[in-house]
Amino acid sequence: MKDINNPTQPKMPLQKSYEQELAVQTDRRRATIEIIKIISDLWYDDTIELVLFRNQLIDRNVSEILTLLEYAAAFVEKPISIFEALEIAKAISQLNLPPSKLDIGKLSYDFLLEENLNRNKLSFVTDKLSGAKSYNGAPPKDVVLYGFGRIGRLLARELMSKMGKGKQMRLRAIVTRGEITPVILEKRAALLRNDSVHGDFLGSVISDFNQKALIINGTTVHMISADKPEEIDYTKFGISKALVIDNTGVFRDEISLGRHLKAKGTAKVLLTAPGKGVPNIVYGVNQNNFDPNTTNIFTAASCTTNAITPVLSVIEDNFGIRNGHLETIHAYTNDQNLVDNMHKKYRRGRAAALNMVITETGAGKAVAKALPKLENKLTSSAIRVPVPNGSLAILNLHLLKKTTKDEINAIMKKYALEGNLVEQIKYSMSNELVSSDIVGGVAPAIFDSHATIVTDEGSDAIIYVWYDNEYGYSHQVMRLARYISQVNKFTYY
Repeated sequence: MKDINNPTQPKMPLQKSYEQELAVQTDRRRATIEIIKIISDLWYDDTIELVLFRNQLIDRNVSEILTLLEYAAAFVEKPISIFEALEIAKAISQLNLPPSKLDIGKLSYDFLLEENLNRNKLSFVTDKLSGAKSYNGAPPKDVVLYGFGRIGRLLARELMSKMGKGKQMRLRAIVTRGEITPVILEKRAALLRNDSVHGDFLGSVISDFNQKALIINGTTVHMISADKPEEIDYTKFGISKALVIDNTGVFRDEISLGRHLKAKGTAKVLLTAPGKGVPNIVYGVNQNNFDPNTTNIFTAASCTTNAITPVLSVIEDNFGIRNGHLETIHAYTNDQNLVDNMHKKYRRGRAAALNMVITETGAGKAVAKALPKLENKLTSSAIRVPVPNGSLAILNLHLLKKTTKDEINAIMKKYALEGNLVEQIKYSMSNELVSSDIVGGVAPAIFDSHATIVTDEGSDAIIYVWYDNEYGYSHQVMRLARYISQVNKFTYY
């Protein structure tokens, strides 16, 4: 409505008709279908993975991609559209690139920053990806999953869905305890196909008892029964120089994990839990401190350590941390009882789905293994709560440099957009975020910008970090596994 007291007020533009809105939506969806084909062709033909601000695009449908684009535009405060992303994807498809992981959201953002919208997209992309010319790929790496529980099955899903032509990491075998019978094999297959938290596996899983194998997406993965890791001969299955990813949690120190290296056909070991006397790695923070050419045993620390360490690294670098306390509100795990029963640890014997349970966590001390500056500066505790997945870390920090909520949020947003931690930190702008929303997130740390609290005095901050303690952590394990195997792709973030 025109303000009669302001005769110079401009007229409002005419609203688009309903038919015009439908036409625009149709064009957007057609463009999205076209980009989906490019995403698939690049991946399956050339092992080039396109992502959108670290969000996976492979196997996404039209609506999911458009929703991700809305987040991207709001995140960078630039008009990134499906049409911009499509032109960038087309330009990438014209280049002869090595195996790569390329963020078309970041490329679109960088193009808009140049403020030269008339520039040819192919010329722009060629310049930005020129570093790929010097990229030297590594031979594919055989992978063995030792243990097939929650993390093991998620790793199997990720390995098989991202294997492509097998130029990087190839899942060759899964080791479990106990006799492999037709019934047991089919139960293993069923648990891989269906997951109550993460949904159905987007692929095929067939149990083949004659081969004692699972046929996953048409590829044979051998099922091996063993109680002693050193007695397995992987070479009998055509496996050599394998990376063994231990998901059992049974072997935690250098001596016990070294038993894997005594098996024929192995070369490296990665534990998916905190370890003693071996490098505890939070990928993105301290992996470069250890050379995979000279180090054979690694651990990926814990899900909580992977969630808080990247954020603490940013805070320490920019504000300094005098001391602090970590409280993790953690989903219940298989270690707890379903109903009240005996348990070797206090309180964990009470029914997991009915109680909040105070327990211990070593995450506060574990952070110092990746960030030595924080040695003896953090205390920590945990509360297990009645949700099956999705956790929250609350960091109560006393800072050396005074700051504000806006300044902390701005710094975290910067690190989520550029630098070495873009895969580790996702910046949430939602003021409606709850635990179920973060299930399926590939980043180990989801920074809740609306929840940040800084005292008026400016020396104390409370920071909230969400994390999918299964899926987000599994992706950190995969990133570290690629580093250990030296099959990292050319990346553009």
